[in-house]
Amino acid sequence: MSTPIDLTALKNRQMVAWASGDYAVIGTTLQIVGEQLAEACDLRCDELVLDVAAGNGNVTLAAARRGCKVTSTDYVAALLERGEDRARAERLEVIFQVADAEALPFDDASYDAVLSTFGVMFAPDQAKAAAELARVVRPGGRIGLANWTPEGFVGQMFKTLGQHLPPPPGAQPPSNWGNEAWLHTHFDEHDFQTQVTRRTFNFRYRSAAHFIDTFRSWYGPVHKAFAALPADGAAALEKDFTALLNRTNRAGEGSLVVPSEYLEVVITRR
Repeated sequence: MSTPIDLTALKNRQMVAWASGDYAVIGTTLQIVGEQLAEACDLRCDELVLDVAAGNGNVTLAAARRGCKVTSTDYVAALLERGEDRARAERLEVIFQVADAEALPFDDASYDAVLSTFGVMFAPDQAKAAAELARVVRPGGRIGLANWTPEGFVGQMFKTLGQHLPPPPGAQPPSNWGNEAWLHTHFDEHDFQTQVTRRTFNFRYRSAAHFIDTFRSWYGPVHKAFAALPADGAAALEKDFTALLNRTNRAGEGSLVVPSEYLEVVITRR
């Protein structure tokens, strides 16, 4: 019999990983995704909005720019501080609060919209996180998500990472959230209507080496992976990342433009 996975230990390791490096360096390049999600959810002035696993606050800012009353949450306080700096610079009023996506400290049906861009999908207990999103959104409200797909570039990047540093047995891949069937399974039974649009985000860097150097320095999971591997293992990972990037680059030899598919998801509570 297999030993049940220790989700608490996995979460603690994730927290350390996301607190390492500086995700904001990567996160700010994804701002367009937050803006598009805010429009897809048709956010209105004065609506109560919750950003779950907000990181440095891309969709937090997008909602606040549309006049919403936003609470921005993450389990890594340092990431919220980056979001708070950005909100202050734009003179946007946002509440920032440390909170776990799997145990949100909010009442049932308390938000008009609950959003997450490439955040909640990394929660270890995926079913619990999905149930929490469903719990805190009011009837008639929306859950808006941006989730990397398994087939897209980021899904393949994490698959490559797992070949060099295998996840604990029983750990569920974050890319489950980028699977339409998985979303219907976890939300339709809660009396929700799920609409999915496939979109593409383009990573733009000078070269594969520039991308790897940036992610190795600042993107927590990649930063920790390189630090954990011996020199030959790190070299092998770099080689595989380079091959993946060059294979998916649509810009030719002079630059790097890598399309990465994600699901833009709007789930309406009936």
